[in-house]
Amino acid sequence: MLRTFKTADPASLVAIAEEKRLRHTEELFLLFAMGSQFDHLIKQQLENLGVFCLVADPASVTADDVRTVAPKGIIISGGPASVHADNIPFDNHIFDLGIPVLGICLGFQMWAQHIGCQVISAKKCEYGSVRLISRSNWNSSLLDGVIASAPVLESHGDQISPDLPTNMIILAATENATVAVARFNHLWGVQFHPECTETQDGERIFKNFVSRLCHAHDRFPANRLVDQKIQELRSVTEGKKVLLALSGGSDSATVAYLLSQALDSDHGRLRGVYIKGIDRPDDEAYARHFFGSEPWIDLVIVYATDRFLTALKGKRSMHSKRVAVRQVYRDVLEEEAARWGADLIAQGTLYTDISESGGGYDSGAQKARIKLHHNVDLAFSLPELMPLADCVKDSGRNIGRELGVPEELLVRHPFPGPGLAVRIESEVTADKLNIARDCDRIYLEELRAADLYNTVWQAGATVTRSVTTCTKGDNAANGLVIALWAVWSVNGFTARAAELPWEFIQRVAQRLTNEIRAVGAVVYRVSDKPPTTIEWG
Repeated sequence: MLRTFKTADPASLVAIAEEKRLRHTEELFLLFAMGSQFDHLIKQQLENLGVFCLVADPASVTADDVRTVAPKGIIISGGPASVHADNIPFDNHIFDLGIPVLGICLGFQMWAQHIGCQVISAKKCEYGSVRLISRSNWNSSLLDGVIASAPVLESHGDQISPDLPTNMIILAATENATVAVARFNHLWGVQFHPECTETQDGERIFKNFVSRLCHAHDRFPANRLVDQKIQELRSVTEGKKVLLALSGGSDSATVAYLLSQALDSDHGRLRGVYIKGIDRPDDEAYARHFFGSEPWIDLVIVYATDRFLTALKGKRSMHSKRVAVRQVYRDVLEEEAARWGADLIAQGTLYTDISESGGGYDSGAQKARIKLHHNVDLAFSLPELMPLADCVKDSGRNIGRELGVPEELLVRHPFPGPGLAVRIESEVTADKLNIARDCDRIYLEELRAADLYNTVWQAGATVTRSVTTCTKGDNAANGLVIALWAVWSVNGFTARAAELPWEFIQRVAQRLTNEIRAVGAVVYRVSDKPPTTIEWG
């Protein structure tokens, strides 16, 4: 299977033809992934529509290559580059082919500049949810069925100047962007991100582009995805032993169930390794409860607290702590694989992890590293299996549901691979690790008691480096400041700060300051993603 289209050479054309045969289609879409953290959500939207979407490398694909493969439509994503400051790798002649184009954020600005528009630095940036303001021709083919004044997710610092060519039509604006949706002949553009769940009618926009603008009609039955993954795993695991990094969360649990079916529940061929040390108070209990007595998996607990603390000694930045944690993580898995005689190492790595680590598609586009994940690019000595590497959190959970993974596992809040190490500012010590674990325990207990746990996507407590003067009893003292946070999200690519009840926050703050002697004050974070990330570090 061709993962990234780089050039229309004979091998690529054969691979595309084979993919079309398997999908029973003659229709193809190209997605030029320009390095946005949301790139995969665009592909996911198109896959949900059942169309064949191939990721194209903007650094190498030419207009001649595009003309050769003759896509029904082209999507150009957003990205960290700026059209007026960076030399963006892309053949602008692609815009002149007459093929329908949907430009998103940066992609919109790229074709707008190509036809003579000026892209400028915005006086007021837009990050987060804003509402559309309809202009002329609102009921265009692209916006058919989209509610006027619908909320959309914006994340941009540049914008298109309102001084436009005569034939360019503005369809919608926002409060700070005069040109939020526009068209010029076969070129269509949106300044916002329709691929994100915060954009209310984003799915409708993609559907309109595919069906009404590109006139694509073939659809592929997406419900075969689970069977396809099992068959792919079966072909590479035949007669082999697989060591799985098992955390007690939804991703590794889903991979465990996929491997169980791929290995036909053959006892002795699947071992799950749970690494204890910087985990939450109940992670080990979940792993033991759901996998400790299953006949198709052998669960091993590795106690590594001292190893983590040694590796983290003197590390103060979040990045340096992530590097230290992933080295211990890798070493433990390598040791356990050698001890057991494993042939393969499996992980629950998601596309989200790969993308935020600065990776993803094999593309020449610029891509920012948001944070280095523990389960990406570890260069194991054994071949590695990552069956969810093309999934985000929500689609991974849906695969788990089809496989019968217990719902209690699937709805657990995501937890960072570096664990509590990135919920502690500055150096991680044994004392601060205990404080972080106690804070996490109290916060989650109260979320469950208040029936709020399942209403938020993720929540955490961060031990900050700030110290405040406080009074406990009749004495003055110094205490740590704990920052609580919780977010609403679907897939982790974007998130909104959860508006938890004030009485609840007060209750948690009271417990933290009363029950943990070192805690002096509690604050609550209200920032969305973007611009923040969900985890503190």
